[in-house]
Parts: sequence; structure tokens; C-alpha cells
Amino acid sequence: MLHVANVQYRYHKEVFKFDFMLEDGRIVALMGPSGSGKSTLLALIAGFIHPESGNIAINDVSLLNQEPHLRPFAMLFQEHNLFSHLTVRENIGLGLHPGLKLTVAQKGQVIDAAKQVGIDELLDRTPEKLSGGQKQRVALARCFVQPHRIWLLDEPFSALDPILRDEMLMLVKRLADDRQITVVMVTHHISDAKAIATDFIFVDEYKALIHEPIIQLSAQHSNEKLRAFVKAGTS
Repeated sequence: MLHVANVQYRYHKEVFKFDFMLEDGRIVALMGPSGSGKSTLLALIAGFIHPESGNIAINDVSLLNQEPHLRPFAMLFQEHNLFSHLTVRENIGLGLHPGLKLTVAQKGQVIDAAKQVGIDELLDRTPEKLSGGQKQRVALARCFVQPHRIWLLDEPFSALDPILRDEMLMLVKRLADDRQITVVMVTHHISDAKAIATDFIFVDEYKALIHEPIIQLSAQHSNEKLRAFVKAGTS
């Protein structure tokens, strides 16, 4: 269980406040207007920035003193961050060992991950020879091959065309369901959230205002700000 407990973060004059718990195996969409604090929240969880008060913990074990690379998260961002001089095989392998010193078993894991995202025939290509969708599949495979039980996704597919984006979302859902992974996903697409999320967190004015099952994400919601957000996103 991921617990963001009374976390407060200050940036210039803005004060961000977040407090919620996520159960294992949930797919949670972080939603809200641009600049409301969604990516800031994800950065706090990942450890790229640090709160001035509160705690971030998994199963009651605090993460605050852990550097980002030591935290039990696999991360996937809009910028896929592939290394252009490395092959697909090597880029995926970085998820297992930063020096690419892989055992025979780990090399097999790389191949299996590539197969699961449909790029096993591209393992010896470099990123410059891949399409945008193929690059995102490589990044997803690198995320998937890691042993971490929580994935942090920051609008990883927003630059893709709608058909490819839907395909990638369904792939994330299938992989997460198969392994009972907890997913925290920033998205500005209502349709994306409804397609794969079990829950949503509505972030507005630098706070996590609402945390509910995805079925409650509706233009008829009792909260006026959420109603307006959903209407704007579906119009």
C-alpha cells in the first residue's frame, strides 16, 4: 500500500498538499487542470523533489530518505529517455542492471519483456530506426522488466495518435493485471482514465481534492470543479 500522508511542498508562493492511500493492484488516474500539481505529486512520490513535511511510505516503511533510484518504482514518461547509442536489447536491459552486466536468466527476461510488448524482432535495432510507438514500447518493456510493484506514468502516451495510444493503454492494463502491479498515471484524457483506471484522484489548486472509483468520474459529480473538468474534457 502506498500512503502519501499529509505531504506539504512549497514552490515559490504555491503550497501543495496531498493526502491519500492507494491499495495494491489499483490503476489510479491522476487528473486535473494544467498546472494543478499532478506532475509535482508524481515527482514527490518518485523522490525527484522532497516535501517540507509529511511522509511517503509503502507498507508503513518511509521512502523519504531514499534516493529516486533506490525507491521501489518503475517510471515511464512522455519522453521515453532511450539511449541512442544502445540497442533495444540494451535499453531494456538497463532496467535490470545499469552496467548491463546481465546473467543468462536476465537476458532471457529482456527477450520475454520484448515479446510481451511486441518488439522481440527489433532487439538489435537502435532507437533511431524505430517509430514513436516502437520507442514507447521499448520504454514500457524496460519499465515492465523491473521487479518493482508500482509504476509511475507521467502522460507517457499523450504524443501518440489516438489509435496507438489506446493500444498502449490496453497493453499497460494487461501487463499490470497479469502481475498485480499498482499504476499511478498522470493523464489529461478522460477517455484514457475510463479505459484502464480503477480509481481516479482529482488534483486542483495544488491539492488532491477527490479520490474515488473511476465510475464516479462523471459530468454529474457533486463537486462543481470536477463537473466542469469532465465537461471540458468530453466536449
